[in-house]
Amino acid sequence: MKKTSSEELAKKLKIAPGRGLEAVIKAQLISAILEAAAKTDTTHAEIARVSGVPRTAVTGILNGSLQKVSLDRVLRLLEAVNLTAQVKVKKAA
Repeated sequence: MKKTSSEELAKKLKIAPGRGLEAVIKAQLISAILEAAAKTDTTHAEIARVSGVPRTAVTGILNGSLQKVSLDRVLRLLEAVNLTAQVKVKKAA
């Protein structure tokens, strides 16, 4: 499966490039959370308890709903499954 760049996503969805990048970053983080949770049999309820994010919000986020989901919440879920994120910044072409 071909990865869609944030620029392609923004163009397809007719949104600003920054919003496209934000969606791609959130999707990558959520994918890592799902993978870690599956490996450790961690439930949505456990992630909610550890992160402090309501269980219904955790379930929505992990089922792909990115509407009104802050990066802060996603990072809290990431920490709840014992992961950390790194940011790499590079000069634009």
